[in-house]
Amino acid sequence: MVKKVDTNKARLRRHKRVRGKISGTAACPRLNVFRSNANIYAQIIDDVKGVTLCAASTLDKEFNGKGSNKEAAREVGKMIAKRAAEKGITEVVFDRGGYIFHGRVKELADGAREGGLNF
Repeated sequence: MVKKVDTNKARLRRHKRVRGKISGTAACPRLNVFRSNANIYAQIIDDVKGVTLCAASTLDKEFNGKGSNKEAAREVGKMIAKRAAEKGITEVVFDRGGYIFHGRVKELADGAREGGLNF
């Protein structure tokens, strides 16, 4: 019998491996990405204190449009960069969350770079 591969389980394994290598500090927090079928979410996290400094997603009130396409992901990237700039954050380390750096994840990263975040 052929068993279907659990892609989310594999993603979580990749995410755990990457999280062992990167961590966000107050000087250089972590930009985390979560992608669902319907929406995309981004958070800037200080792992030393264990707090979320700012967040943006396609569920925010300022966002209008469909939440599951590349244009929406780029918009969320710009929103998170704007909110980070308000808090004085310019340098981050990018955590793709175990997802392939392609499609919506890449567009979010490009939008964040356009908005002024460096990584």
